[in-house]
Amino acid sequence: MRVHTGEKPHKCSLCDESFSDPSNLQRHKRCVHSNSRPYDCPYCGMLFKIHSKLKRHVRIHTDAKPYSCRHCLHCFGRPDQLKRHLLMSHNEGTWFTCDICQKKFSSKHDLKLHVQRHEAVKPYVCSECPKRFYTAAELTHHHPVHSEYKQFSCGLCDKQFARKGTVKKHFKKCSVEHGVTGVV
Repeated sequence: MRVHTGEKPHKCSLCDESFSDPSNLQRHKRCVHSNSRPYDCPYCGMLFKIHSKLKRHVRIHTDAKPYSCRHCLHCFGRPDQLKRHLLMSHNEGTWFTCDICQKKFSSKHDLKLHVQRHEAVKPYVCSECPKRFYTAAELTHHHPVHSEYKQFSCGLCDKQFARKGTVKKHFKKCSVEHGVTGVV
């Protein structure tokens, strides 16, 4: 019933977010306000807060693409990729349009994130510093700057990094310095 009424009685004690279901509140606290990462990748050891994120990540190693288009031969690793493909290639589904700038999005969630940027609302505040963010994902991406834990390392020089994107950039530069060819 709360889905229909919009009632969200379960309020986070650490921020302004509210939820209709207590399990969603617990997941929110684990994802946004905790550094616990109980799920680890059996291929590379990368750690995750949510099991579904681990399952999605493992597809990088296995190249699994379980979501296939019913109109053509394209296959995708995530359902949102298939949905976007159906919209763009086969005009199937519904675009979500921003009332302010008319930009179109393939998901309601992406539209919501976009509209927040128009409104300049940054509801997610770092618990370690005064920085604010538009989304929980941006806050989560920011958190490693406050941690000594660095889970990614360069395979050439063993330098360690907190973020995957940073080690990728470093590895490209390091491979040139070490004369390694064929690195993309």
